[in-house]
Amino acid sequence: MNEKTMTQPSPLDTISNLTAAINRGDIGAMLKLFEEDAVLVVQALAGQPRQIARGKVAIREAYTGFVSLKPTLNRQVQEIVEAGGIALHCSRWTLTATSPDGKKLDRAGASSDVLRKQSDGR
Repeated sequence: MNEKTMTQPSPLDTISNLTAAINRGDIGAMLKLFEEDAVLVVQALAGQPRQIARGKVAIREAYTGFVSLKPTLNRQVQEIVEAGGIALHCSRWTLTATSPDGKKLDRAGASSDVLRKQSDGR
């Protein structure tokens, strides 16, 4: 690996960093991975409605509610398609969490993430 490769994470590295931050409940680390005007679609979980969060302030609010459930996210079957500085990440996942009333939640699903290469190569 050359120095340039080591300093520029791949799209899968970015997704892995997001997953690790979610599992740690580290909202600051999560937000570093989003552009200022990013959009996050949060599916309904534990009685909360589906939510569309636009911009980092709204994304912080959405993740604050999500990490309060103490989630553990595991991604499986990941695929990345890249073209022209844009990457589409598709995966299947499982999630365990604790609802506000203390009940264990087990969920599984699929997700898509769109990533854009930044001007500094990240």
